[in-house]
Amino acid sequence: MQNKALIGLLVAVVLILSIRATVFTVSEGQLAIKSTGGQIVDSSYLPGLHFRIPLVNEVSLFDKRIITQLYPAERFLTREQEQLNVDFYVKWRIQNLRRYYESTGGTEEAANARLGETIKDSIKSVVTQRTLQQVITAERTEFTDAMMKNARPAAEQLGVELVDVRITKIDLPQQVRDSVYERMRATFKAQAAKLRAEGVENSERTRAQANKQQTEILADAARQAGQIRGQGDASASEVYAKSYSKNGEFYSFYRSMQSYRDSIGTSGDVLVIAPDSAYFKYFGKSLAPH
Repeated sequence: MQNKALIGLLVAVVLILSIRATVFTVSEGQLAIKSTGGQIVDSSYLPGLHFRIPLVNEVSLFDKRIITQLYPAERFLTREQEQLNVDFYVKWRIQNLRRYYESTGGTEEAANARLGETIKDSIKSVVTQRTLQQVITAERTEFTDAMMKNARPAAEQLGVELVDVRITKIDLPQQVRDSVYERMRATFKAQAAKLRAEGVENSERTRAQANKQQTEILADAARQAGQIRGQGDASASEVYAKSYSKNGEFYSFYRSMQSYRDSIGTSGDVLVIAPDSAYFKYFGKSLAPH
């Protein structure tokens, strides 16, 4: 009985191991390749349970989720041959499993290394077309778009999709940082001086235009005032003439009173004239009614 039980147990163990050797499971977040002697047999497995021939078929599982790889700083030269240290990272995922397996051997390390070289070449092509100031002041999205455009075809040749490429840090080597910052400071200072001079020029032009308009307005106002004053004097002369024609003696008296007021009506005025002259004919004299 014991021998039969032992044999049954061994048969069960062998059966379980055989079953486990002939089946494999693909989860929702995985991709799978079945190969024989390094040659791909199938790469279109859906999530679930699948079969293989033990000792003949090899099964490789891959993560189909997005993979993030950080890269250490790399040194690049700008258009004017200034050095820059650039840190970046890449997000990618498998797009074409068969091509990925054939081009990288199915290892993330190989894929990351190949992608890193591709992105470095892309960054180099972007940086070498720009000056140091353009690189530092440019928007990061500008770099991302340019790098993605350059690197995407090469990534597709590896069977992967570039999800994102980001510059995390742009830095200058210590030996050139001070001189570069000083040069940039001088450039910005010159630009500020130019803008300030343009502002002063615009201000003076505006002030001159305002002064010209003021002069024209005052001249026009003086001309109109002269016209109005002339019209008033003409009207007054007409009134005086009518008054004289109606009562000449009263008009003469009224005009004399105005002259007295204007000549000696202020304290401290001195008028040297003969008291019996015609000028004072109304002094001490009352007008007799006609």
